[in-house]
Amino acid sequence: MSNRTLRQFLQSLSSAGVTHLPFVELPKPVARPMIAIKRPALQSAVSAAQSSSPLKAPSDLARDSVQPPPALPETVALCKESLAGVDDKADALSRLRTLVAACRRCQELADTRTQTVFGVGHPDARIMFIGEAPGADEDRAGEPFVGAAGQLLNKIVSACGLKREDIYICNILRCRPPGNRNPLPQEAANCREFLDGQIRIVNPEYIVCWGTVAAQNLLGEDRTVGKLRGQFLSYGSAKVLCTYHPSYLLRQPAAKKQVWDDMKFFMKDMGVDLDGHSSKSP
Repeated sequence: MSNRTLRQFLQSLSSAGVTHLPFVELPKPVARPMIAIKRPALQSAVSAAQSSSPLKAPSDLARDSVQPPPALPETVALCKESLAGVDDKADALSRLRTLVAACRRCQELADTRTQTVFGVGHPDARIMFIGEAPGADEDRAGEPFVGAAGQLLNKIVSACGLKREDIYICNILRCRPPGNRNPLPQEAANCREFLDGQIRIVNPEYIVCWGTVAAQNLLGEDRTVGKLRGQFLSYGSAKVLCTYHPSYLLRQPAAKKQVWDDMKFFMKDMGVDLDGHSSKSP
């Protein structure tokens, strides 16, 4: 308040008959003690904040909640067997197929399937193809890759100068998910011992993962197939190539070129140069 304003205020009080003002002593403010934070304590708090885990995505939470079931004693014993040749491998695959046919670990899949879809191909194949799960056509036929995507896969195989019957073909799941949805993490975990059993028995030199679902489940990867393709990864003693699923190619035909590039890269490692091959790309 300025001096002029104060004088005017006092004059108005005097005109009103106020001759003096009472003295009021205001309480002194209480000084609050300063809290000293020692540098080590401050640094610990900062470090704790920096090291705290970020919030997890729903897919990560689902993966963390997965509880793989105990392996069947029959599967464990089967995988310990010494398999000397094609006949031994064929017999082992047949016994594993019987275990799969009786499996009801995934109640929803067991209740809605027509039959289990185990795998087909040469028991001693040099190459193994792994897809994600059976579709409606596969569920009816009991064989993987027989629908529209399977027909395109056959064309890719033929263009590479290969024969389907010389390859072993299977999926991450052996039952069709309702509505052809992607396999759930727990479903993949329930079926994993059967996939590992097939890989153990066939013992392929090469594995081709068709699609992100197959690649991520086999390799324990978080990256999409677009990030994994164009290189060899490894699973056990096998070289692993990841590429787009044929069903994706049916929706995105432009991606066929990338798959053909992947197959040329793959076949070149096997000693076949597809650039000089008479076959045309699919």
